Amino acid sequence: MKWRLPVLMADREIDYKELAKVTGMHPGTISKLKNNLPDRLELVTLMKLCKALKCQPGDLLAYIPGEGDDL
Repeated sequence: MKWRLPVLMADREIDYKELAKVTGMHPGTISKLKNNLPDRLELVTLMKLCKALKCQPGDLLAYIPGEGDDL
């Protein structure tokens, strides 16, 4: 699975502080989400990110066959 949040943030020219302000989330949380694929993602968090970045959930995640198949 590939986490595409950093790509979307770069495409939209939004940094973690601005995204935190728009979503109402803590800047530290946004920074962690930006730098690491979360093991678990709350629906409300996903909705906030999609709304702020004007994207669909599938824009944030990309499935890569064979990667992580041992889970």
